[in-house]
Amino acid sequence: MKIIGCDFHPSFQQIAMLDTVTGELVERKLQHPEQATRFYESLAGEEVLVGLESMGNTLWFERVLNRLGFTLWIGDALAIRVSNPRKQKTDKRDAGHILRLLQEGRFPRIWVPSLAERDLRQLLKHRHTLVQMRTRIKNQLQHIALNQGWQKKRRLWTQSGQEWLRQLELEPWTSRRRDDLLQMLEEMERRITQLNATVEQAAAQRPEAVLLMSHPGVGPILALATVLTLGDVSRFPRGKHVASYLGLIPKEASSGQRRRLGAISKQGNSFMRFLLVQAGMSAARGDAGLSRVYQRLLAQRKHHGVAKVAVARRLVVRLYWMLREKKQYPAVVRMQGSPSHPVVAVMTVALNGRSASQAK
Repeated sequence: MKIIGCDFHPSFQQIAMLDTVTGELVERKLQHPEQATRFYESLAGEEVLVGLESMGNTLWFERVLNRLGFTLWIGDALAIRVSNPRKQKTDKRDAGHILRLLQEGRFPRIWVPSLAERDLRQLLKHRHTLVQMRTRIKNQLQHIALNQGWQKKRRLWTQSGQEWLRQLELEPWTSRRRDDLLQMLEEMERRITQLNATVEQAAAQRPEAVLLMSHPGVGPILALATVLTLGDVSRFPRGKHVASYLGLIPKEASSGQRRRLGAISKQGNSFMRFLLVQAGMSAARGDAGLSRVYQRLLAQRKHHGVAKVAVARRLVVRLYWMLREKKQYPAVVRMQGSPSHPVVAVMTVALNGRSASQAK
C-alpha cells in the first residue's frame, strides 16, 4: 500500500509518498495537470491512500483519483495546521506532516459530499448569483428613477411601473443605461425562472427535501440546500452540533468563573446561513413557536438581527430532527412538545438549573 500526503496548490502539488511494504519514502513536486495525472496513472492497480487539505479548485484532481480507484481523504485545514506547532513552514514539511497524520491515524478527516451532490450545489449557487445580479440591476434602476424625482419603490417592478420607466424622458446616455438595464433585467428574470423550475424538480426527486418542505416557510431551495449540506444527519449527535456545524453558535472565551460570549462564530457554510436567516422570517409567520421566539427577543430590546439569527438556529435544529426522525412538520412539533424528547429535556434541565441559581 502507498500512503501519499499531498500539499495541493493551484499550479502544482508537493507530495510525500510512503510505501508501507518497502518503507521507501518519495518526495516530489508535480506540475498540474499533466505531470500529476501521469504520476498517479503510473500507480494504477495498487492500493493508494491520498490525504489532502480541504480547499477549492480540486475537482479535476478528485476525478483523476476516482477514475483510478484510489482512496482520497480530505482533512480539516485548520486542524491540520494546528497539529503542527513548528514555526518552519514549507511545502515539503506540509506534505510530510500530512503523511505522518495518515500513518498515525490522526488525520482529521471531514465528510465530503459526492461529485453529483456537489454539482447540484452549483445549481443553487448559480441561481443565488443571478439573484444578486438582478438585485444590483434593480437598485440601479431605482437610482435612475430617484434622480428624476420619483420614488416608486416596489411599484417600479409592476407592469405599469416598467412601462412608465421606459417612457421616462432622459438624457442620451442615461436613456441608454436605462434601456440596457431593463434588457438585462428581463434576461435575469427569464434565467432565474428557469433555474427555479429546475430546483423544484430536483427537490421533488429527493424524499428528504419533500419531507422538509412540509415545514411552513421552507421551500424547495432551502430544503434542497439543507439536504445537500447536512448529508447523512446521523453523523450529528444532537441539534446543537448542527448549529455549530453551520456557525450559528456564539464565539466563547470563558475561563474559571467568567464566561464571555460573542457574536456567532460563522465557522460554516455562509450560503446556508443566508438561506436560513431569509427563510426564518417566513417560517416564523407560519409557526407560532418560532414567532414567539422572535417577538420575545424584540421585547427584550434585542437587535432584530439577533432575533433573526435565533430563529434561523431554531429552524435548522427543527429541520435536523425532521430528517433524523423521518417525520413531517406536525409530528415533529408534537414530538418536541413532549417532556421526554431530548431537546425539551435539555431545555428543562437548563431552565431548572437557572431557576435554582437565581433562588440562591
